[in-house]
Amino acid sequence: MAKLRSVKGMNDLLPAEIGRWHRVERTFERMAERYGFAEVRTPILEPTELFVRSIGEVTDIVEKEMYTFEDKGGKSLTLRPEGTASCARAYLQHNVPNLEPVSKWYYLGPMYRRERPAKGRYRQFYQAGCEVYGDPGPHCDAEMIDMVVRFLEALGVRDVEVLINSLGSGDTRERYREALLAYLRPHAAKLSEDSQRRLERNPLRVLDSKAAQDQEIAADAPRLIDHLGEEDAAHFEELKATLDALGTPYQVDSSLVRGLDYYTRTLFEVRGRGGDLGAQNTLCGGGRYDGMIRDFGGPPVPAIGFAMGIERLLLSMEEAEGEAALDAFLVVQAPELRRDAVVLLRKLRDAGFRADADLRGKSMKSQFRRADKSGARWALVLGEQEKAAGEVRVKDLRGDFEGNVADGDELIAKLRG
Repeated sequence: MAKLRSVKGMNDLLPAEIGRWHRVERTFERMAERYGFAEVRTPILEPTELFVRSIGEVTDIVEKEMYTFEDKGGKSLTLRPEGTASCARAYLQHNVPNLEPVSKWYYLGPMYRRERPAKGRYRQFYQAGCEVYGDPGPHCDAEMIDMVVRFLEALGVRDVEVLINSLGSGDTRERYREALLAYLRPHAAKLSEDSQRRLERNPLRVLDSKAAQDQEIAADAPRLIDHLGEEDAAHFEELKATLDALGTPYQVDSSLVRGLDYYTRTLFEVRGRGGDLGAQNTLCGGGRYDGMIRDFGGPPVPAIGFAMGIERLLLSMEEAEGEAALDAFLVVQAPELRRDAVVLLRKLRDAGFRADADLRGKSMKSQFRRADKSGARWALVLGEQEKAAGEVRVKDLRGDFEGNVADGDELIAKLRG
């Protein structure tokens, strides 16, 4: 019988590595909540139409990468490839526009794309992201970018770099589309096969292409930022002024065009260096999508959001250590003390400590090895003498303290100190 294995590009996360994930996730949750965001959780499966309408039919995601299938009722369903469309669908379905003027949501969870697995890129991958609905202003955009920078710095990511651009809105996009087509059509024969196919339907895709010949042609293309209307230009100038006021460094990159159809006005990308990230240093991408809620049949609600891949964040982190799984590990000197050990462990857990023990009756040496391997700060020893005295021997595995402490409030205070 063939050995059972996970699906290619979909990985198991074992306890030995989950501590680093917890560090990223909990840091993100704390940062997002500090900025006023509340968590939302959406289904992994969505109607295929949701992503076709929001992402655009002429994209690699929809054309090549989505996991799409028919259920038994003949309905086309897709494993979500990104989080923004699902959040927008939930926002509209639950009538949130009529419940509050501004909504700030964050999410964490798995996404699915059938792209070629590579370093930091998997077919089941995890994203963290935020969405703001109802605030059209550039100050909201600047605050979101600043939050991303602070989050990455809190993780120890080095050389955080922010790139910004504006895609404009309304007739700005149409004017630029015509100017871009006029430039690209004479070069059509030299474009990649994908870009030739997309040229007339969505010429901005050429600017987002990774093909070398497309990038060479796009280098001299007209800049969208030069075609901004008065309101779009004012919005972009205020975004820059607010980032300046926050002291958040940035660069204007007129070639920045992210690969999804729904973006308008503000567009940003955040990069970093460190860890095992290598040359592929983009950690976060986001921007404004003011037309999506209206396109889904709702009112004209402005919105902005971003997403970042957790696997890539882990590669970018300098420090390998994550959060320890335990605070204290109890070493039991004799098998007949195991019942007392169970009672003591519950006291510790009731006091809020993550505590465990090896209750199989193994040697002290074996138990201390388990204590060291657990990553716990405290090793506690319960022996006959300690029990008789109503004490526990306490050893700080990260410091110099070792001594007997009375079982009860004194022990709890010592571990908290």
